[in-house]
Amino acid sequence: MWPDSVSLEGMTFGTLLPRLPAKPRVAVLERDEAGYVPHSYEQLAAAYLAVGDDKAARNVQLAKQRRRGTLRLYGKVWGYLQDYAVGYGFRPMRAAGWLVALTLAGSLAYQARPPQPLKPGEAPPFNPPFHTLDLLPPIIDFGQEKAFRPTGAYQWLAYTLILAGWVLATTIVAGVTRAVSRSQPRVTASRGV
Repeated sequence: MWPDSVSLEGMTFGTLLPRLPAKPRVAVLERDEAGYVPHSYEQLAAAYLAVGDDKAARNVQLAKQRRRGTLRLYGKVWGYLQDYAVGYGFRPMRAAGWLVALTLAGSLAYQARPPQPLKPGEAPPFNPPFHTLDLLPPIIDFGQEKAFRPTGAYQWLAYTLILAGWVLATTIVAGVTRAVSRSQPRVTASRGV
């Protein structure tokens, strides 16, 4: 039983007994009288990693990101977008889902109204899926984007796909980086929670 208000600044986790999912322990962190204390979330995540519970560690890190309430409006909007789209990078498979969905949407849109070639007679045959893939991930170049120029609303679709591609690529890189660094837990012994 925990009181309604706790002070956890500087606390570390030596053991996690009884074995519980992350949610009830995160609820205790949210009761800290100091408000948002990132160190507590880091310590709890490290303790879960130390016992091999990667899923619980990711859930704690996700809760930490969601709890950051001191951001300005643009930071909060970006945070909500990151949370919804890819779970702040802790749910990288969502990024793959978004890439597939955006590729399908762009392909259908450009199939309905193919853009005109920049240099008629020199452009390769137009291919809607490859044109969309040229726009989405920032590392792929099939030559479609450079050969065709959409106009009107389709140009705005191209801008949206390019922006989404950068956001998703950044998130995937962050997710891979987290996966690699997860193998190094930082736990020090203290009182158990």
